[in-house]
Amino acid sequence: MPKNLLLHPSTITLIVHLLILLLLGIRVIMKRPATGVALAWLLLIAAFPFGGALIYLLIGERRIGRTRTSGIQSLNNDYRRIADAAIQQGLTEVDWSRHPPAAEGMNRIGRSLAGSHTVHGSGFEMFSDTPAILQAIARDLDSAEKSVLMEFYIWNQGGLADDVLEAVIRAAQRGVQCCLLIDSLGARPWWKGAQPQRLREAGVELKSALPVGLFRTLIGRTDLRLHRKIVVIDGRVVWTGSMNLVDPRFFKQDSGVGEWVDAMVRLKGSVVVPLAATMIGDWMLESGEPLEQIIERAELRLVQPEGTADIQVIPSGPGQSGDGLLQMILSLINAAQHELVLTTPYLVPDDSLLRAIRGAASRGVSVRLIVPEKVDSFLTRFASRSYYDDLLDVGVEIYLFRRGLLHTKSIAVDGAMSMFGTVNLDMRSLWLNYEVALFVYEPEFANQLRCLQQTYIDDSDRLDAETWAHRSFSNRFLENALRLVSPLL
Repeated sequence: MPKNLLLHPSTITLIVHLLILLLLGIRVIMKRPATGVALAWLLLIAAFPFGGALIYLLIGERRIGRTRTSGIQSLNNDYRRIADAAIQQGLTEVDWSRHPPAAEGMNRIGRSLAGSHTVHGSGFEMFSDTPAILQAIARDLDSAEKSVLMEFYIWNQGGLADDVLEAVIRAAQRGVQCCLLIDSLGARPWWKGAQPQRLREAGVELKSALPVGLFRTLIGRTDLRLHRKIVVIDGRVVWTGSMNLVDPRFFKQDSGVGEWVDAMVRLKGSVVVPLAATMIGDWMLESGEPLEQIIERAELRLVQPEGTADIQVIPSGPGQSGDGLLQMILSLINAAQHELVLTTPYLVPDDSLLRAIRGAASRGVSVRLIVPEKVDSFLTRFASRSYYDDLLDVGVEIYLFRRGLLHTKSIAVDGAMSMFGTVNLDMRSLWLNYEVALFVYEPEFANQLRCLQQTYIDDSDRLDAETWAHRSFSNRFLENALRLVSPLL
């Protein structure tokens, strides 16, 4: 090759691009991500020579930094100590004979992969009306005597969410220990407002979870988010579910999807221990405060059983539980013998999840999937639709919820077992977010959840397979194109 051609800018650019592709290709391969994820990244890096490489270096790996890695390892040791205390008190002595055979196997999976034991003796109350949820949380806060622990992905000013804020302030002013952990990116507009300062002035300990910034981008990914929603009051009452601290009448009104529709559950009894431990662990990672000190300040103690439900709490997130949550969901779906009902706002499953749902329908299980007709993400909206054909082909009934953005995340199986929590059926929730899910082995909970899911079905339109097959070529092409990058969404 002539020397002047070798030094030509286009030649140099090509050589640099090939080197980048080679080096990052080796890195992607050696990191051993899922095949679809690896191919998506390689395609992006090859198609966009320098931009794709930069995006991969920023968000292509689940980098959490050495400090957080060390903190999570320490946290896992603390979780084991809490689990040992629960075992000694007998909270994990579950009568598995009253549950389907798969339940005990799921308990083993959660115990070995996520370090979480099923605890017996919990009471529950399900809420699906947003005003009632916010009002009930405010009432519980007004009854707090010792401690309030809260963590949310989003806090949005306005409406009844402000009543919760005022209840927290009142609690702090009467001497209750109040610790609030709110995601830095999910609640970014709220952080810029006046409410955080009001909380601090009242004596509330308020911290930003997973702060973002240029320096943090260099040591770890900044799109790893705290997506959990937990409220613990006096170590005796706990709330969790899909709802952020928002009044939907004042939240994202310009997004064109209607009001968000959520569900929460109020719990008492043994399950308070693992849920409180999850929130305390997140607080430890952000504050550096030792576990014993937090427990002592909040005056938390192991609680007595109260209720009939056996519940397994599965927290998940980068560096925390590997694929434990995904394995639990797959086991729950595979356990279905008669009916499987799923609700999720965002449907971007990996191959294993898609196969599990298809497999359930193929073996004769009645499978119903309820998703919102409109979602607030353009990319996710079209990528999700690319999976409808795969599901319709094997007889899955797909219902498009028309009364807003259905945000409840749930799975009900055979009127006997359930999953309820913060996790969406998408790869971001399963691999990048810090989530928490309840696996509930209790027919009454499953029946209440199934009744709630039926109200969603009643407010939905069933997707007709024949009509769907005749949608425009442009829509089908866009859906399938975005499906190629769905592992990155």
